[in-house]
Amino acid sequence: MIVWVNGTFGAGKSSTARELIDLIPHSTLYDPELIGTAMGRLLPAKRLAEVEDYQDLPIWRRLVVDTAAALLAEVGGVLVVPMTLLRQAYRDEIFGGLAARRIDVRHVLLAPEETILRQRIDGRTEYGDPEADARVREWCHAHLAPYRAALDWLAADAYTVDTSALTATEAARSVADAVLNGLAAPCGIVQTPEPTGETLAAGVLLFDDQDRFLLVDPTYKPGWEFPGGVVEPGEPPARAGMREVAEEIGIALDAVPRLLLVDWERPQPPGHGGLRLLFDGGRLDAADTARLRLPGAELRAWRFVTEEEAADLLPPVRYRRLRWALRARERGTVLNLEAGDPVG
Repeated sequence: MIVWVNGTFGAGKSSTARELIDLIPHSTLYDPELIGTAMGRLLPAKRLAEVEDYQDLPIWRRLVVDTAAALLAEVGGVLVVPMTLLRQAYRDEIFGGLAARRIDVRHVLLAPEETILRQRIDGRTEYGDPEADARVREWCHAHLAPYRAALDWLAADAYTVDTSALTATEAARSVADAVLNGLAAPCGIVQTPEPTGETLAAGVLLFDDQDRFLLVDPTYKPGWEFPGGVVEPGEPPARAGMREVAEEIGIALDAVPRLLLVDWERPQPPGHGGLRLLFDGGRLDAADTARLRLPGAELRAWRFVTEEEAADLLPPVRYRRLRWALRARERGTVLNLEAGDPVG
């Protein structure tokens, strides 16, 4: 299990986490900031200059998950993780990756009143160097606006502890009580286990009366996606697509969808690649659309989009697959792709 102690910079996460490991049995402190420090030594300066924050580096988010899993395999028990996460997409990616490894996350938000928070930031003296301390305070103040903007989803997702009048010890006791008594429930993100080899996945294109197609926004990974998912062992791929559509958005397709293309996705670590199939699920009428339902633990949103609009939502490899699927639909044929390009 992981207790993720969130909050903006200056909220007291680190001091609370240090106290917390004495209150939760068999717990270990895990600070992902150490991975950020390592990025400064591992990555070329040119790559580091491309981002403002090491959280923007996909390798940081991946290593946060991998290191947590390795630590739990080594020491067991509970990891206490003091780390600010203000971007929902990054929270989804990290917590989804942990869920894929069957690691429960209890998400806790330390939320002092802003006037108290500003006072605490102004009083920070960590380095004994006036210039360095001033830069830290400036950094903390600069992140108050993104924190306020993130409060809607943070408050809905995390167990909130108002630490305005609490010391670090008192805040840690509140967090420990919430975790041990089940008030801070496991995070609801669901994801299938990490594949150990190539996978077979089936996606389904569903159209509206304007010939736009449906995309969904998964909570557990960045980028939008087609309805669909991994084909289970012994399951017919088209039937797997129908099952996933029913599970994900609550629509039961009347007929087996027609195959549009088969795309071989090359292995690209940490992914294993495999075959990706796209099917034509037909047109949804207004009544079908009104029945659309999303499982909150897996999907955040849905929308009908044009091919042009999809370019800004889909990762490049999925967008190439989409474009050829639409061409196959127009021509009434089936295409064979390798890494997004037609062959044969």
